[in-house]
Amino acid sequence: MIDQLTNETVELLQALIRNQCVNDGTAQSGFEDRSARLLRDELEGTGVDMATFEPTPGRTSLICRWPGTDPAAPALCLMGHTDVVPVSPDGWTQDPFGGELIDGEIWGRGAVDMLNLTASMAVVFRHLVTSGKRYPGDIIYFAVADEEAGGIHGAEILVPQQWDALRCDYVLTEFGGIPLYSPKGMSLLITTAEKGIGWRRLTVKGSPGHGSMPYGTDNALVKAAEVVRRLSEYRPTPQLDELWAARVKAMGLPDELSRKLLDPGRLAEALTELPPELASNTHSCSHTTFSPNVISGGVKTNVIPDSVTIEVDIRTLPGEAAEDIDAHIRAALGDLADQVETEVIQTNRSTASPTDNKLWETLSSAIANAYPEAKVVPSMVTGGTDARFFRDQGAIAYGAGLLSPSVDTGEFFRRFHGHDERIDVESLRLTCSLWLDVVDGLWS
Repeated sequence: MIDQLTNETVELLQALIRNQCVNDGTAQSGFEDRSARLLRDELEGTGVDMATFEPTPGRTSLICRWPGTDPAAPALCLMGHTDVVPVSPDGWTQDPFGGELIDGEIWGRGAVDMLNLTASMAVVFRHLVTSGKRYPGDIIYFAVADEEAGGIHGAEILVPQQWDALRCDYVLTEFGGIPLYSPKGMSLLITTAEKGIGWRRLTVKGSPGHGSMPYGTDNALVKAAEVVRRLSEYRPTPQLDELWAARVKAMGLPDELSRKLLDPGRLAEALTELPPELASNTHSCSHTTFSPNVISGGVKTNVIPDSVTIEVDIRTLPGEAAEDIDAHIRAALGDLADQVETEVIQTNRSTASPTDNKLWETLSSAIANAYPEAKVVPSMVTGGTDARFFRDQGAIAYGAGLLSPSVDTGEFFRRFHGHDERIDVESLRLTCSLWLDVVDGLWS
């Protein structure tokens, strides 16, 4: 059975990749209706209740609900998004939307973020519905649009507005099951928390003039370059909590390096001793971060620009609010702060779920079926997920899944939004088995 489900997941993942639901952040992108229709067709004929929702033209999400036998039993939602981030094709060695199976790996944008999970959840959900076995609690499959741009055309609207259709106690979504190997044993990171989002658009003003006479002018682009430099060099105080301590322990590093990572005064030194991919993720898990990613301005080569905008991806730590973001920006920019206008693009606070519940217990047991010796460790994801909208409704949400031993931590982070994104078939098999084991154990 598991081989059949794995093969079906491979085929569905390939089709989802080929649908090219690329989300560039604009309302006109995404085209998730392609994959919503595909998934609806995959589940057609099962008898399950299905409905599609399109809050913005072309930005379609699918909700399927299979009722349980006990209305009082907790409900489980399997949630996967269908959109993917843009690609730079020149950096790929294979067609980023070819969905090709090469040497046991499926290549393409979205293979790890997160069409692998979206496909495996759909295949397992269909299997559960058609198997004839009933479970006490409702099981929901939610294929959602616009996760990659903050859920504005997806979960942010649908979770509160369609809560009767999505109502659940537990949610499984991206991403987790990342193995960490060390001389002290193996650990698997399961996402129980995520950083907050504080995207901001900064506008820098200047005075226009002729490009042939730059001396002494108020060039908005030159000023913006200094704003970018200051943001990139800003070093806020790290926040090291119990979740951080558990993560450091799970990494199984030499004792002295672990002590440095747990010491706010020595953390910066410790990061230089880690592999680059691990250092980047480790830094983000312990700091509020600022990444200036989009800049625009100017009208012509020979005209000094009078206005330049910079879009900054800010990710906040637990406990930080909008006013803290403003304070960070002022601290980073110093005497330039009053010369910069700040506009809110999106703000969401950091969220977390506890681990003293039946889903965590069941998930840990299910993981042990595949990795008996692994320690399951709560972890914070540095990006945002749609889990936060369910947490706001009181649901417990985790990022899960299982990766095979062939995908180490550094390689996983390189593939995430990177070139040559791909997932191996063994990881798909492990993840299908995980969903089955969780469902079988959750209501026992």
